[in-house]
Amino acid sequence: MKEGPLHNPRKARIGELDRRLEREPDAVEARYERAGLLREQGLFEEAKRDYLDLLRRKPDDFGVLNDFGALVLKAGYSGAARSLFSEAVRHHPDNPMGHVNLGNLLLLSEEHEQARVHFEAALRLDPGHVHAHRGMGNLLVALGDAAGARRHRDLGFKNDFLTVLPCRGDRVPIKVLLLVAAAGGNTPMQSFLDEATFQTTVLVTEYYDGETPLPPHDLVFNSIGDADICSEALEAAQKILAHTTRPIINHPRAVRKSGRADNIERLRGVPGVVVPRIAKLPRDALACAGVAGVVTDNGFSFPVLARVPGFHTGYHFVRAETAEELAAAVAGFPGDAVWLIEQLDARDREGMFRKIRVMIVDRKLYPLHLGISRNWKVHYFTADMADSPANRAKEVRFLDDMADFIGRRGIAALERIVATLDLDYGGVDFAVNARGDILFFEANATMVMVPLSSEAKWDYRRPAFDNVFAAVRAMLMDRVAVGRSRNVSAQ
Repeated sequence: MKEGPLHNPRKARIGELDRRLEREPDAVEARYERAGLLREQGLFEEAKRDYLDLLRRKPDDFGVLNDFGALVLKAGYSGAARSLFSEAVRHHPDNPMGHVNLGNLLLLSEEHEQARVHFEAALRLDPGHVHAHRGMGNLLVALGDAAGARRHRDLGFKNDFLTVLPCRGDRVPIKVLLLVAAAGGNTPMQSFLDEATFQTTVLVTEYYDGETPLPPHDLVFNSIGDADICSEALEAAQKILAHTTRPIINHPRAVRKSGRADNIERLRGVPGVVVPRIAKLPRDALACAGVAGVVTDNGFSFPVLARVPGFHTGYHFVRAETAEELAAAVAGFPGDAVWLIEQLDARDREGMFRKIRVMIVDRKLYPLHLGISRNWKVHYFTADMADSPANRAKEVRFLDDMADFIGRRGIAALERIVATLDLDYGGVDFAVNARGDILFFEANATMVMVPLSSEAKWDYRRPAFDNVFAAVRAMLMDRVAVGRSRNVSAQ
């Protein structure tokens, strides 16, 4: 199919509004409309200028506060978004959408009780508000209330499982069918599927009725990435794929094999890979006086790691030195199951803990970051990187020459991990021991690429990010081209 220029009515309308505002600088409605169109076109700075002007004129306007909050949140400024959403709720406590937006932001910040206050407020105002039900469902997952989460998800998605996202390009877009799970655990794809190139339709697989025709699409991207909490969604996704002949990124069949415990068992014995012992046990068995015997009987010794299945970024994840510590920590966990995990020694010669993340794109490896921390639980955003030029210098070495930094033995082991996973897109978290072996932590399709700060000290990291984005885009375009050529050959 030939792609050519399209008439862009949004740009045409922006031009009309520009001319009006030149004549009438105080035309608030015209400026608000233009700000929204600029936001839809992805023109952050231009839209921001309009919203700031509008705030000076109408500081309590709900639309301005809410839309400006959405703009800055998408750009990564969560603090500014929180202020704007909070002002929207303060001035308009009877608008449910304001409560939903603030609740979702609080949920992202793991402020669960405050998030609940706002979701409940939204549902009191509008008991059928689908986005409030979706937010409450996500919150209850985090709190371990599976039944409550399911009830709210049913109300939020049952009759609303297809969403067409806006497209703002000047050319015929590439149509992407994005498969997601209502239960969460989805690969964050927003930054890859830009609205100027792609027309994305989101399909919530658990609620697809099987009768609605699939929307036109050039490519299917299965963003359901967490096999530990998405078994129902992945099973539904496989059934949906029987209705398409288009190329598929991250086939559900491969993702279903990538659960935390499954990966460890698949990689056990792979040359150059060291995996920990892992066991899934009932939470009640670990939150009791006899926990020491349970730990020993399952082949573990203290210190031991414990975490709840389906949670990431260190949430519900502890290190226990004693049986008493373990029982106390597990007693506060949500859900009915806990993983016990052997702690691999990921310290370097200076006694610092390290965690490396590499991304997988089209089955190739791309370095993303090296986190170094005094704390055993290494997450890049809390690691000792921002205030340590020495640690950042080590990361520079890793990003500049991953093969030399990790070593030939480690690179070969990583390639074996990639082959075992069989994912088109994903990531691997690991460390390297003194022998050059890969100390395997986890690998899945849900690895997050947190947006970089604008501070100059992080400029050395930008090429690594750019390389991953370029590789993902190249993979998507290549798959689309292959799919179109097959379609032509079949005609």
